[in-house]
Amino acid sequence: MNAYISVWKMRFINSLQYRSAALAGMATQLFFGFIFIMIYEAFYSQNTVEPPMSLEDLIAYVWLQQMFLGFVMLWMRDNEIFQMITSGNIAYELCRPCQIYPFWYAKLVGERLATVLLRCVPILFVVLLLPEPYRLSLPPSPARLVLFVVTLLLGMLVVVAISMLIYISVFWTMSPTGSVLMIAIVGQFFSGMIIPVPLMPQWLQNITYALPFRWTADFPFRVYSGHIPQTEALWGILVQGFWLLVLVAFGKWAIQRALRQIVVQGG
Repeated sequence: MNAYISVWKMRFINSLQYRSAALAGMATQLFFGFIFIMIYEAFYSQNTVEPPMSLEDLIAYVWLQQMFLGFVMLWMRDNEIFQMITSGNIAYELCRPCQIYPFWYAKLVGERLATVLLRCVPILFVVLLLPEPYRLSLPPSPARLVLFVVTLLLGMLVVVAISMLIYISVFWTMSPTGSVLMIAIVGQFFSGMIIPVPLMPQWLQNITYALPFRWTADFPFRVYSGHIPQTEALWGILVQGFWLLVLVAFGKWAIQRALRQIVVQGG
């Protein structure tokens, strides 16, 4: 366990060094946040039917997306892991006195935590001072805030478990391009990052609820605003835990199978 905590700490500290990238990313996320809110504001101003989400909840949804993008985005990748697999340097990983799956998992968690820490607080400071209707609304109660933090962290762990499947697939494909594109595009759509799930047609919502992706972003963001009732949020935490266990178990099985047939050539 000490080895996994150490690699998490090392990756977390190393990722904190990229402050210029965080500053550029923060500006980009603020820009896209304003763009999305203006689009939704224009859409709501012409809407003659009562929407499934209020504009205030939708604005909170957008800002939370931008603040915690490092937790929920599936296209975030660690090229070092891809390079180790494709170049044969995975042999060095196999010499470590620890399991590869939790070792890589700890690295990815540390990187995502550092990315969010660098960007979240400055963006939060800005969006809380914005004029209406662009300001981020606060959660309805302290209990809501606690539920949001729990669901957000569980969602991040589910995202990392899904990301691990991308890395494991490279043992067979020898190229990360296809896996990243396929899982990232499908995952981002069904997680509500492109269109919030309540704004989707009912038949598409039914598909979304059967997949693990919505539990990574849509669920915690709607818990924050109170759009999801508190009782449903508590049940949702159990579902998040279920998907986390399933994805981790499947990932461990897949990487063990991949390592049994791996061949490393060279001097």
